[in-house]
Amino acid sequence: MKVGLYFGTFNPIHIGHLIIANHMVENSDLDEIWMVVTPHNPFKKKSSLLDNHHRFEMVYKATENYSKIKPSDIEFKLPQPNYTVYTLAKISEMYPDKEFCLIMGEDNLKSLHKWKNYETILEHYHIYVYPRIADGNVDHQFKNHKKIHKVDAPIVQISSTMIRNGIKNKKNIQPLLSKDVWNYVDEMNFYRK
Repeated sequence: MKVGLYFGTFNPIHIGHLIIANHMVENSDLDEIWMVVTPHNPFKKKSSLLDNHHRFEMVYKATENYSKIKPSDIEFKLPQPNYTVYTLAKISEMYPDKEFCLIMGEDNLKSLHKWKNYETILEHYHIYVYPRIADGNVDHQFKNHKKIHKVDAPIVQISSTMIRNGIKNKKNIQPLLSKDVWNYVDEMNFYRK
């Protein structure tokens, strides 16, 4: 079984994440997508993050009606801050019967050369890239790389930051979240301050 790992803080998970995950699993050779909720991205400030269990609960609620998309809390059990290369090694060890691949936006591909042990990742794992509108260029070493596969997915210009700001400013952002996620966010009074 070929599993695509879609990493994110998912703060909150929104329909853009689901559109991309669903498109990737339906239009590539991936059998499943695991939405890996990251506790702390080394490049992001931790203060704006909801607690891990709340973000995982939202991913669970968002994906429970998609048979090929699953939530994963693998990184909650790893030392922090964590790096993708360590998660890939651990998850491959835990599930030796599965072939894992990395899913990332084109904006992340542009900074892949800054990732810890990115050469090791490329040596052992395939990367599936979805298009994003972002400044900068993809490093020449990643163009036409045999382990990097561009998937012609829709470009989704929705961000979790935009959603958090919308809620804080009392805007109606309901169409950008699945119904269960919106209900959870609303009930828990998240992002209002």
